[in-house]
Parts: sequence; C-alpha cells; structure tokens
Amino acid sequence: MCGIVGYIGPKDAYPILIKGLQRLEYRGYDSAGVALLDDGNLHLYKKKGKVSDLEGEAEGKNQSGHLGIGHTRWATHGPPSDNNSHPHVSNNGEIALIHNGIIENYSALKEALIDRGFKFYSDTDTEVLVNLIEDVKSQDNVSLEDAVRIALNQVVGAYAICVFELDNPSEIVTAKMGSPLVIGLGDQEYFVASDATPFLEYTKKVVYLEDGEMATVNLEKGLKVRTIIDNKDIAPYIQQLQLDLASIEKGGYEHFMLKEIYEQPKAIFDTFRGRLLPDQNMIKMGGLFEYKDRFLNADRIIIVGCGTSWHAGLVGEYLFEDLARIPVEVEYASEFRYRNPVITDKDVVIAISQSGETADTLAAIKLAKQAGALIFGVCNVVGSSIARETHAGAYTHAGPEIGVASTKAFTAQVTVLALLSIQLAKLKGTLNETRYHQLLEELYSIPSKIEYMLKSDKQVRAISEKYKDAQNCLYLGRGYNFPVALEGALKLKEISYIHAEGYPAAEMKHGPIALIDENMPVFVIAPKNGQYDKIVSNIQEVKARNGKIIAIVSEGDEEIAKMADFTLEIPDSSEAFSPLLTTIPLQLLSYHIAVMRGCNVDQPRNLAKSVTVE
Repeated sequence: MCGIVGYIGPKDAYPILIKGLQRLEYRGYDSAGVALLDDGNLHLYKKKGKVSDLEGEAEGKNQSGHLGIGHTRWATHGPPSDNNSHPHVSNNGEIALIHNGIIENYSALKEALIDRGFKFYSDTDTEVLVNLIEDVKSQDNVSLEDAVRIALNQVVGAYAICVFELDNPSEIVTAKMGSPLVIGLGDQEYFVASDATPFLEYTKKVVYLEDGEMATVNLEKGLKVRTIIDNKDIAPYIQQLQLDLASIEKGGYEHFMLKEIYEQPKAIFDTFRGRLLPDQNMIKMGGLFEYKDRFLNADRIIIVGCGTSWHAGLVGEYLFEDLARIPVEVEYASEFRYRNPVITDKDVVIAISQSGETADTLAAIKLAKQAGALIFGVCNVVGSSIARETHAGAYTHAGPEIGVASTKAFTAQVTVLALLSIQLAKLKGTLNETRYHQLLEELYSIPSKIEYMLKSDKQVRAISEKYKDAQNCLYLGRGYNFPVALEGALKLKEISYIHAEGYPAAEMKHGPIALIDENMPVFVIAPKNGQYDKIVSNIQEVKARNGKIIAIVSEGDEEIAKMADFTLEIPDSSEAFSPLLTTIPLQLLSYHIAVMRGCNVDQPRNLAKSVTVE
C-alpha cells in the first residue's frame, strides 16, 4: 500500500526522492518522510499529509546527501501523524528504515525488545523492525545486511524494506516478502522503489526481487542478491523496461483519472493488438494455446479478484458461460482462501489484478496452485508478482494507471476476458464461423465507438451538476450490465464519497425499492441488446415512486427517453461487449460529480492504488 524509494550515487538524493514520492503517492498519501545521509549526519524529515507537506517541512533545511530513502504512507498500524511517518530510526540513531507491508508478530517482538531496554516513540510495526535489526546487529556483532537477514527470519508478515546505517555511506540493504520491490541499475548509481516510475528518466535496467529475497547495493561492490532464509547467493536477472516517462504524466489533463478515461480506446486497442486479427479470422493468445487442453477439459473456471477486478471477473463469468459454455465461479480473493474452497487439478483459476501485486489475490493463487489448478494471470504490470507466480497469462497493456479509482484497467481486463472466451468458444465448437467472425469484427470496433462516446462529455457534465449534491444513488443493470452497475456505484463511492449501491435490476423489488423517492437518483443501464423489456418495467417501477432516472441507452432509443429524466447514448453493440461501452459514461459521471464536490479525484481519502496487505 505504501510507496518506498531509495537512491545511492553521485547525485543529490533529495530531489530524486521527492519526485519519486510524488509518482508513488497513489500508493498512499496520509504522511511522508525522507532520511538523508550526509558525511555521517542523518537529516530526517517526516510530516503528516501529502508529499507537498513534506516539502514544506524540509524547505530551508539541510537537504544534502548522496544516499537517501523516502516513504509515502497508507496507515496500517497507528493513525497518520508525524511520529508514525516513515522513515523510522533505531534507538541508537544509527539505522534508518522504510517499510511497505505489515509485521504480524510485531507485538510479541516489541515486548521482547522493551524487556531488553528499547523505547518506542510511534505506534508502528516498522519501528519494531528497525530496533530488532539494531538488536541483532549489536548482539551478534554482524554487518547490517546480516542483521537484516537474521531479523527477517524472526518476522511474520509482508514487507518491502529499504535500510541504511550512518557509518556506511556506500550501501543500502533491501528485502522483499509479499510487497513489491524493484532495483534500478544506473551508471555508478542505484535506485530502489515500489515500482519503476520514480527512476524512469535515469535508467530502464531493473531487477525485480522475488519473495524471500534480499539485495544489497554497494557503490564499490555492486549488486548482491541472496535468499533471506538460508543466505544463498542468487544471480540477479536484469530486465529492460518498456515504460516511457510520458505515460506516467498528466499530459495536459487536469487529473490522471480523466486522462486514463480518455486513454481507454488506446488501452483496449493495445490490449488486443497482435492478438485480435479479424482480417485473418483468428485470435492469437500464447498463454491460452500453451494450455488449451487444460482449459477445454476444465470442470470449471474460477475467477478471483478484488474491487474493480472482481467486477471485471463478473463480466467474464457471463462471457465464458454464454459463449464457451464453461461453468464459472467468481470469488472475492480476500474470502477465497479463508473458506476452505474445494479446488482440484481439473480447475482453471483466472487471477485478475491491475498491479499484479494484490496481496489477497496472490494468496489465492498460491492456495490454488497447491491444489493443482492451472493459474492464468490477467494483470497490467510487466514483471509483477502475479505475472511471475502464474503458469500463464495475458498482460492488459493498458499502460500505467495512476488514478486510484480504476478506469482503463477495468475495460482492458474485460477485453482480455472477451478474447479468452471467444477463442475458447471457437475451440469448443460452441460458436459457428459466422458468429465467431462477427464477434471479432465487433470487438475490433470498440475503441472507435468509445472515441465517439467521449465526445458526450459536455452532456455528462450537465447531468453531474444536477446530481452532485445527492446523498444516495442506486445503480441498476441486468445480465452483462449487472457488473457494470456494481462498478458504476463503486466509482461514485470511491471518489465523490456519495453512498451508492449497485443491484441487479430485478432485485430492486426485494429491498432497495424502499429507498426510492424524489431525492433518489437511479442510474439504469439499459442498452437495447439485453433484457430490454424487463428493464423498461423496472424503470416504470422507479418512476411510479418519483425516483429520478438517468439511463444509459442505445442510440436512437425513444421508449426509455420518454420515461427518463436524462439519457446518455451508447453506439449499438452486442450484449457481450456492451459493458465496454456502458461503463464509460458512468466513469465520466463519477469524475465530474467528484470534481464538482471538491474531492481529490486521483487520491480519494483512505484508499491506495495497490493493496499489498491483507
């Protein structure tokens, strides 16, 4: 959840750390801090609030040093405060540490350290870890890297850490278990971060640490990677990044979220580029063809994900069952591992995660692998933990998604699931050639249809102005668009803080209808291709109770337009691909309502982009 960044080399560390924290702020933004090492002196600046507040705290003070670490926090242990901000320093003042994750046995470790005379000045589990490292280093008379390794073998939990000590200005020690960590290799300099965005302009040569690994970067000795549990050397695998700097900047848009909404035509096209070949009447997906027999002979597909990825999985359930006639179960990854699920080697598990680092989804993957299931990953970040943990998979190629509320990742995930389901249907013989080719052509046309839809932004803005002060909202959809109702409600909740719920339209009569009055906006997803007559009846039920109807309808729909207070049109589409279109106006509505309410659209309160703790 938190973002960490470190630098060691010939440059001034402070500006690199601050810029890196700004780029990582989507991972957590309730406090921030930096620690700089300058000629044996530690300069420590920590502040509750955003990175900009940290900059104010450090302004006019000594910012020297060619070694430094920085942190932007999403609070787990202890509320946001200056004291609870990272970095944390050991009792002897010699060791500084930043941490992303949770130390689950911190309480027992803390009691033992208190018994040995240690004092604590924060509520965090991280301060326990840095003092444990000090204790091991002192008691065992070992180097910092050995002390880190020994201490981590006493720790239960998840972590990505970055540590240095005052008497060694040439070295930073890092380690990873369950939280992401990447090392950038520059010219006589090294970078450490939660992802590669803090150092893109300096180097694209990176090493991704695996769980259970630690690395020491030393200006004289270079990079050394070893295992935490048994201290074995590992040859680092150096990769070349494909990211570019422009992809992580706003590009003239007011917010990242708006930029990412408008990037969806390109994100969807990039996701099916090279895979969807309508002129050759084929889909090429290496991960699917490598394991096609496992897919075709599967008893069922289990889709696991969290939040927006779970909603994409629900769309996938309709796609796989409708087109390929394969039974599907969609599970919250956070619940899956704890309910003792029945998994066999005849199951295929599709794990969906934008970041590829979602802790609950990773845990679900490991459980399913142990039971012999085939694991297929759908994620957006090359080299991420889920990409490395799965048997096969498909990247979404949506590009970096900085806004905390997911937009283009959702439509890119649905695109991958559509490709998989169509091709499986072809292999199983549940689609004839005519229908198969029709679906390929139609999916290929989706980006241009979204381009056209985005021109309705002015109309969306006018509707947003009308309902920006609503206290509650209801979202209704049927069939393929029931998950879109859930996703639309989630977007509004996340960024505008308006209470909203998504429901299958037919379920409205089983409870939510009691809430409907003249003050209740009801967003109804009602394209022509779907259970149209049924949802028209649901709209009439809302209108009979004076509810306000904002309907997403097919172009030229006159019947619903007569009943609704407002309509937003989408181009004609088969029901299977309608979620890729109907979600667009709901994203724009959420965005504009949140902006009009003065909310921080890119960094909504209490949320973080990459949920790397359970």
